[in-house]
Amino acid sequence: MKVLVTGGAGFIGSHVCDAFLRAGHEVIALDNLSSGRRENLDPRVRLVVQDIRSPEAAELIRSQRPDVLCHLAAQMDVRRSVEDPRFDAETNILGMLNLLEASRIAGVKKVLFSSTGGAIYGEQDVFPAPESHATRPVSPYGVSKASGELYLGYYRAQYGLPYVALRYANVYGPRQNPHGEAGVVAIFSQRLVASRECTIFGDGGQTRDFVFGPDVARANLLAFEKDFVGAINIGTGIETSINQLYAGLAEAAGSSLPVTHAPGKPGEQRRSCIDATLAKKVLGWEPTVGLAEGLRKTVEYFRAKAREPARASG
Repeated sequence: MKVLVTGGAGFIGSHVCDAFLRAGHEVIALDNLSSGRRENLDPRVRLVVQDIRSPEAAELIRSQRPDVLCHLAAQMDVRRSVEDPRFDAETNILGMLNLLEASRIAGVKKVLFSSTGGAIYGEQDVFPAPESHATRPVSPYGVSKASGELYLGYYRAQYGLPYVALRYANVYGPRQNPHGEAGVVAIFSQRLVASRECTIFGDGGQTRDFVFGPDVARANLLAFEKDFVGAINIGTGIETSINQLYAGLAEAAGSSLPVTHAPGKPGEQRRSCIDATLAKKVLGWEPTVGLAEGLRKTVEYFRAKAREPARASG
């Protein structure tokens, strides 16, 4: 089948492209390269450089008529969404509507939407949070993802377009952009391999549920293959504090650098952890890479990237 992956040259998107390629599908990546990179992509993936808000992106869907739309392209920085909620909405809501309208016209058979378990529930009542937990996002980013799920529900009811909204925990791993995507694991990994100090915003006691990127990509493939429709959590169910995360990364990097602290940032919740029991039940998915192994693989990736200029110049 033909699969179109928006944000396909990005961190998670490129792993999703890999997963569908390995399963024997034709893959097209749509990416504006604001944070994605061509080198993330397997040469067999066709890359189309366009913004998801553009008429050209809609025309690509109408002309190529993919069987499946994997929608990962997004403004995904919580802090930027607080600073510029209009830009967040233009990308995450209007951009998505541009794609959904084109998908409806083109006869797309299924939409896989990268939602968020880390931001959609807001300050949680229970830990880990199941899909039935109230959605109370405390950032424009979380609001935009919740809106995306509501629009998917509308397109399902009105046009019969099946979808799966994959509510990711905090995804990390190789290929994560420490600049454009602002992932704390990528930021810390890059700095530690360069022997530079890291800064934790707040006291470091805030917790997140960290899930490895290739495991998330596998969840996309399973969501495509199964008949399930609706929202589903993709995480580990394990809370890890930012202080614990830093200690694990420092150990993986062999670093003894102390960490510094700065004031906390607005729009960030204190605790976040999601229950992936439903994913195991209906998709047969569960994480296969534990945090210690995942952090080691991520540090190795950034260490290799740091060596690349030296190899090129030699």
